[in-house]
Amino acid sequence: MALHIYNSYSRSKEIFEPVTEGHAGMYVCGPTVSGESHLGHARPYITFDVVYRYLTHKKFKVRYVRNITDAGHFEEEGREAEDKVSKKAQLERLEPMELVQKYTNLFHWAMQQFNCIEPSIEPTATGHIVEQIGMIEDIIAKGYAYVANGSVYFDVKKYAASHDYGKLSGRVIDELLEYGNREETTRELEGQSEKKDPADFALWKAAPPEHIMRWKSPWGEGFPGWHIECSAMATKYLGARFDIHGGGMDLL
Repeated sequence: MALHIYNSYSRSKEIFEPVTEGHAGMYVCGPTVSGESHLGHARPYITFDVVYRYLTHKKFKVRYVRNITDAGHFEEEGREAEDKVSKKAQLERLEPMELVQKYTNLFHWAMQQFNCIEPSIEPTATGHIVEQIGMIEDIIAKGYAYVANGSVYFDVKKYAASHDYGKLSGRVIDELLEYGNREETTRELEGQSEKKDPADFALWKAAPPEHIMRWKSPWGEGFPGWHIECSAMATKYLGARFDIHGGGMDLL
């Protein structure tokens, strides 16, 4: 019996036909280890554990990649851009990697309680800074990102001019731009003034003097935006095109 799977891009169920016959590449966005996981966090990992088991049962050779986000997961909308790990490390008076190890251990413990199988590969964001910088350089070279005061932003409007931006999420670029402009009139968002457009998002963020987690880059010392982390890790271990990408709605 053929395996049918829901395709978020086409919004329909389709027969699962892997990129490479007999193999299945699956990437699932892992936890941001700045605090304890809860049941909401557990849901996708239990869901894709079932998928992993079923694909294995169907005799696919599965490479299951699930990352650990240990840097760069910051929010820009409605607050200053901040690295969640760095901020929590300061609150708990721990070194960032000490905090990361603490909550990574707790996450692994929780997954064991649910009897989830360990992934084939569990890369960390901090272990792939070089790959992220390389990917950002490539995006800049293609003309879809720009540097501003040591930060790098994805040029949403430039990309949308020649690509179907929003096809996966269902969000309309004009609405995003209109929303961003309305937001600017009601509150001052950190970094907005250096963007070409409010809808643009950070691929790399310049680190202020007090920021603990920072890496050298062609644009100065800073830290990655979480948008680029999974892209770099998924591509490294599964290639530019692979079978299943899992995670929350925010990833669309």
